[in-house]
Amino acid sequence: MARARSSNSRWRSLHPSYYLKRPKRLALLFIGFVCVTLVVWDRQTLTREHEIEVSKLNEELTKLQNQLLDLKNSGGDVSENIKKSAKMKRRVVKDDPLDVQRREKVKEAMLHAWTSYEKYAWGQDELQPQTKNGVNSFGGLGATIVDSLDTLFIMGLKEQFEKAKEWVANSLDFNKDYDASVFETTIRVVGGLLSAYDLSEDKVFLEKARDIADRLLPAWDTPSGIPYNRINLLQGNPHNPGWTGGESILADSGTEQLEFIALSQRTGDPKYQQKAENVIREIHKTFPADGLLPIYINPHTGRTSYSTITFGAMGDSFYEYLLKAWIQGNKTEAVSHYREMWEISMKGLVSLTQKTTPSSFTYICEKNGDSVSHKMDELACFAPGMLALGSSGYGPGEAQKFLTLAEELAWTCYNFYQSTPTKLAGENYFFNSGQDMSVGTSWNILRPETVESLFYLWRLTGNKTYQEWGWNIFQAFEKNSRIESGYVGLKDVNSGVKDNMMQSFFLAETMKYLYLLFSPDSVISFDEWVFNTEAHPLKIVSRQDRAQDSRGFDGQQNLPHRFRGRKEGRTRG
Repeated sequence: MARARSSNSRWRSLHPSYYLKRPKRLALLFIGFVCVTLVVWDRQTLTREHEIEVSKLNEELTKLQNQLLDLKNSGGDVSENIKKSAKMKRRVVKDDPLDVQRREKVKEAMLHAWTSYEKYAWGQDELQPQTKNGVNSFGGLGATIVDSLDTLFIMGLKEQFEKAKEWVANSLDFNKDYDASVFETTIRVVGGLLSAYDLSEDKVFLEKARDIADRLLPAWDTPSGIPYNRINLLQGNPHNPGWTGGESILADSGTEQLEFIALSQRTGDPKYQQKAENVIREIHKTFPADGLLPIYINPHTGRTSYSTITFGAMGDSFYEYLLKAWIQGNKTEAVSHYREMWEISMKGLVSLTQKTTPSSFTYICEKNGDSVSHKMDELACFAPGMLALGSSGYGPGEAQKFLTLAEELAWTCYNFYQSTPTKLAGENYFFNSGQDMSVGTSWNILRPETVESLFYLWRLTGNKTYQEWGWNIFQAFEKNSRIESGYVGLKDVNSGVKDNMMQSFFLAETMKYLYLLFSPDSVISFDEWVFNTEAHPLKIVSRQDRAQDSRGFDGQQNLPHRFRGRKEGRTRG
């Protein structure tokens, strides 16, 4: 009986009525239930949070593994690239209100230049602001429209971009009986159209780029593959200008790689890339130990002629494209020969640098044989930006050496501007012992090179001094070059007398670089884009194709096994 009562007592405690008669026990049971529920819920929550955190960590690990693989595939120094990546991430900061204000001022200046062209010269190559008319300096290819496409797009001037696109689609006609500069047409028209295509993804730009490139291709049909520098767009007859004595110009012949490689990549047709890269292959056969080439090349033999060596007019952009073709190919092994040739040429550049007295301005000399000329073109002021851009491909010691040189040269170029009454630079400068610098040719045609270098140095160092210098140059343009009907150059930077031409590159380059100088790094990021010599950004696409004999050039010369135009001296005025 006792066992039966004990059993009944246990079962009774499970019946609800038992607790209704004993409220204290009911309260204790309820509290116990709540506690157990909270413990179980908390445990499940922690488990879910743990699973989510593990998932996030796995995703981050996968990203880092992919980045590491990309860096290894690019052939670069992994540790240096990681440091560089970390540095760039640290520089992602909020948009400075002063930058926003200055950027808007530059945008307004661009709009003034564009609307003036639109009003007085629409469809023609360039505007003559003082006489308020257009002029076809490039055979009537609408150079200012094509050159401005990407600037309009980047600045968010959508209405203006759409109107320009409509003109390209319906009115741009290359069937012209005109002897075009292969170089100028490539960097302005092919480059401008390809950049507009990369930015907008509108195929009308790619179709037009292919059309004009096909008309230029016969210029490369020479015994050496070194192109003639002029060609009739209608008849297809290539030739060189008489004043070169039948020779081809170094910068004109070696500054089509970015555009033609990009065109082959976008169309899937290798012929454009092959023509442009054959030039580098031919030049490589006799590439000198110091990497410095005279400005004239024989298109029949491929040999250089006895002539000036310069980083200014007719030499400049050849060296620029050696570096940028490597960047365009995402620094893979397939384009390593470009980097190697560029590094050799930079040793040559260093050998041409000297300092003035008494102010120690660093400058780049010109050379003819054994004779050195203490002259530097404003065109050569692209070099600081090029050196800064290429410095990261070296080891730490060499990288700092070239970055320091870039900064010293930029200071000199800025002083080209500051040394004149108008605060605008002349076309070239001479350096005499004890006199620092003096203006040689004293015109200013709205060139972009110094601003270009300030933009690169700002992006790569974060030093706001370069923004201040750029702003000072912009203000000098506003004061001296802006008129009611556009912008003009100066016939003389000392007197301020104005000319009557708004160069298309003022909208394509000078305005764009000024705008980007005050824009966040994410606007046309160096990780995704490379600029051609007319400031047209092209998408970086990895090159995996293997060059001949793994070094690229038929084994004619063993380069060091390390893997780490501009505008042909335009004189229009």
